[in-house]
Amino acid sequence: MRFAAFAELGRAAAMMLALISGGIARAAETAEAPVKIGVLTDLSGFAADSGGAGVVAAVKLAVKDAGGTLLGRPIDIVQADTLNKPDSAAQTARRWFEVEGVDAIVGLPVTPVALAVQNVARAQKKILLINEGASTELTGKQCSPYTVHFADDTSALAAGTARALVEEGGKDWFFITADFAFGHTMEEAASKVVTQLGGHVVGQALHPLNATDYASPLLQAQQSNASVIALANSAGDTINTIKQASEFGVGRDGRQKLTGLLMFISDVHSLGLPVAQGLFVTTGFYWDENDDARAFAKRFAAEFDGRMPTKAQANAYAEVKHYLAAIAAAKSKIPERVMEAMRKMPIDYFGQTASLREDGRVMYDVVLYQVKSPAESKAPWDYYMKVRSIAAKDAFLPADPQACAFLKK
Repeated sequence: MRFAAFAELGRAAAMMLALISGGIARAAETAEAPVKIGVLTDLSGFAADSGGAGVVAAVKLAVKDAGGTLLGRPIDIVQADTLNKPDSAAQTARRWFEVEGVDAIVGLPVTPVALAVQNVARAQKKILLINEGASTELTGKQCSPYTVHFADDTSALAAGTARALVEEGGKDWFFITADFAFGHTMEEAASKVVTQLGGHVVGQALHPLNATDYASPLLQAQQSNASVIALANSAGDTINTIKQASEFGVGRDGRQKLTGLLMFISDVHSLGLPVAQGLFVTTGFYWDENDDARAFAKRFAAEFDGRMPTKAQANAYAEVKHYLAAIAAAKSKIPERVMEAMRKMPIDYFGQTASLREDGRVMYDVVLYQVKSPAESKAPWDYYMKVRSIAAKDAFLPADPQACAFLKK
């Protein structure tokens, strides 16, 4: 009996030693693990042109600029297609965080996808760098202390375009809206600006995400006699709505103005200036705005088939560059320490200063542009004419402790 007891103690001690050794080994492995960034974007769907492979190229450029290593470790990149499906994107994020050692995810077009992945990142206490999804919910009701929202959001986009058009006499508005959270949020934000300035919303028509036929909404908008027909949609939906509007002659008689509330330079490129001319675009980044933007665009184009970067692609570069600089400053990749460093450090946003607010909103000035006519454009990708700048405090909603739960603590 006594021998059996000693033997049992010996086996227990051996197991404990094995566990301790394994723990030390895992700790050592973790200490030497690479800094791993997951790019989760639309690689094959309707948002692939504005984000997609261009986001991957921008992230690779940021890693290259960081020297490819950090804290003596390599910087690795993995990529996956969201398929524009929240469940699929959430499963990928969970696998990356739990199994593959991904430290941060960048990308995330389409609000439902961004919100689904944010839920995973919040639960895993991992950093999320959102350069595409535009909903204010990401730093409002659905906020996370681990989110960095770099995309110019629905508030900023609506504040720029809606204010400009109302002040130019566009008092009566009709919305053609994508029937999901982003579209409704965008319409709500623009409607608020319109009514505050004395304008009126005279109607609305909904369409499903990634629709193929916009004839009925366009006909309703045309018959409404609204002075402004606003597109509260994005990417392929925006492009195809504008194309069909041009075919039907909507907005071509001078009686009605057609505007996209979320437009990318890739959209203008796909449409061509004869179709896109006169549209208003609000954005935080335009490749030809200043010397810093032009220098980045030149380097990006050299890596990406001569194409100028969209704001989603430029934002991916800027936020990954800032994330890596924060790891260097914190001398750690522990998320809480990295987020603290990201909030403390100023962000170099292509020649202008930006900052990360406590709720995750990145603050920077945005600019309202108008798309040039073919005669006004002097070179390839020379598409935008500056109308006015909008200060960050006027573009983005203030932080709201009532909406964002962790701000109350």
